[in-house]
Parts: sequence; C-alpha cells; structure tokens
Amino acid sequence: MTPLPPGSTIGILGGGQLGRMLALAAAELGYRCHIYTPEHDSPASHVAAATTIAAYEDETALTGFATSVDIVTYEFENVPAATAALLAGLTLVAPSATVLGVAQDRVREKDFVAALPGSVPPYRAVASLAELEAAVAEIGAPAILKTRRMGYDGKGQARLKTAADCAEAWAALRGVPAILEGFVPFEREVSVLVVRGWNGDMAHYGPVENSHDDGILSVSRVPATVSPAVTEQAVALARRIAGALDYVGVLGVEMFVVGDTVLFNEMAPRVHNSGHWTTEGAVVSQFENHIRAICGLPLGCTDTVGRVEMRNLIGEDALRWHDLLSDPQARLHLYGKADARPGRKMGHVTYVQRD
Repeated sequence: MTPLPPGSTIGILGGGQLGRMLALAAAELGYRCHIYTPEHDSPASHVAAATTIAAYEDETALTGFATSVDIVTYEFENVPAATAALLAGLTLVAPSATVLGVAQDRVREKDFVAALPGSVPPYRAVASLAELEAAVAEIGAPAILKTRRMGYDGKGQARLKTAADCAEAWAALRGVPAILEGFVPFEREVSVLVVRGWNGDMAHYGPVENSHDDGILSVSRVPATVSPAVTEQAVALARRIAGALDYVGVLGVEMFVVGDTVLFNEMAPRVHNSGHWTTEGAVVSQFENHIRAICGLPLGCTDTVGRVEMRNLIGEDALRWHDLLSDPQARLHLYGKADARPGRKMGHVTYVQRD
C-alpha cells in the first residue's frame, strides 16, 4: 500500500469513545477524521472534522461518505456486513469486511481460532431448546449461553448453573441463534492487543490483566501477573490470529489463563478498552498505532513506560471527576456523554508508576 499522506481523511464507522480517541490520535499525525454514525451528538463527533448522521443501511449516505474519505475503519464491530461490503467496493477498508464477518459471529470466530490451531474452551452452536439441552448434556454445567451475534459488556448472555436452567436461559435470549460455552475455571483474564500493518509487520501490547464487574471491564493492569510461558503463549496466539486474518490495524484478543495455559475467549476487530492505558502507559498508544497501521505508516514502539493501572468510570463514577483530579498523578479521560446511566462507560482514569 502507498502510505496515505498527512492531510488525508480517515472515515470511522461508529461515533463512540473509541472513535473519539482514534480521531484525537489521527489529528496529532495531521489526518482529518469523518465520523459515520446513526447517533446524534456522539462522543467522536465532538472532535472530528466532519460527521455524517445516517443509518448503516442508507446506501446513498454511505456512498457519499465513501467518496469523501481516503480509507474507512471501525470503532464499532457490529456494523452490518452489507455496509462494510458496500464501502469496500468504493474505497479502502481496514480491517477488511471478511474480518468483520468472522468477529461478528461467536461460533464462526471460535471455529476459526480452533482451526489455526488455537486452544478454545468447549462450545456448541445451538438454535433451539432441544439443541441447548443436548449441548449441556455433552459439555456439562455450569455453562454460559450467549447470542451468536451482538451483545457486549455482559449483555446477550444467560448463565446455567445446572441442566435444569436450560428453558429459562433459552427464554432469556428469546430464542435467537446462540452458542453454549463450557465453564472455564480460570485464574485470571488477560488480553493481548496486536497491531499489524499492510506489509505484515506486527507489534503487540500485553498481556494485560483485566478484572470485570457485572460483565463490564473494570480495571486493566500492566504488566499482568502471569508466567513467561503464559506470556509467550498469549502473544503467539494473538499474532497467529492476526496473521491468519491478514489483519490491518489493532486487534484485541481476550483469553483465559488456566495454570500455564491460555484459552481463547473472544476477539474485537478494533482498538480495545483494555488498551486505553497505552495513551499514557506506552511509548506509542494503541490509537496512534491503529492510525499508523491503516495509513501504511511504520508502526510505533509499544514498550510500556512503567507499571500501569486503568480504571473504567461506569455510570455515576464519572461524576467524581473533581475528586479524581485531586490526585496529581491521575490522567482523566471523559467521553462527553450526557447521561451517566448505570452500566454505561463514561470515561476512564489511568495511573502510571514510571520505571
């Protein structure tokens, strides 16, 4: 790919906080960003050069958007596949529409990783209550039932403590195509963020150690308290996935740690919440490296600058902005969202203990 020069325009599908942080990173490198989102007053629109507010199915708006940008990327992976395919016929798109198709379907995603090969917990596709009951009989309980598509931050999920919970779990997901995942007695959850360029060059952040609260990422810490063997496995798996997908940009790969083994959980074809710490805690942030990768620029250094902790601000946590800033070491990021609803990510705060 011929590198896109500063002054080019990057189109971003989605108007959330990830798009906001991508646009800020792009501006530092001299690029403009054009946001495409159905949402009015989106966080990304506050810092972008242009915004198109339209449905992802609006072909006329999408065509106009494509002609106004030099490349398109995502901050939101649940963009309809038809949207990505249409844009790919009009301009450069990274990551590719094919990647989006794999990551949007939990069964297809796990099939892909298992075939690499990669270690994946037991799972079964289920499309009816009878199939769910058969899957539980095979995999066992406890287990978790998830929608094959959509769902994030603990949404679109139902836990089964015993086989007797099948009917209730199936009803909770309203009978949509789903995946049953076997229970993993993990010691900790980690993620690795891989950045890959058009030429196949790769760099990575992590492993990052993550803690969740009600299915929502609460705290990320670097370095993770894992063995060298786990670090090697986690990084190798993330790189293998990125290479097999011919990926371009930042890819987040979440894993479970069980002893000295890592098991794949899921991936996100975009910059990732568990990488927010990189803005202050790494030489070059995940956001800048995503922009570098998709624009065909050399990748930046991913080394950490010390021990780092990132805490998400959920709902009314963000209202404590003044108290948080009373710590002179705190680096506060608020996303510009108006309503501090329960379970909504409103911002994050990062603490760095330099080496």
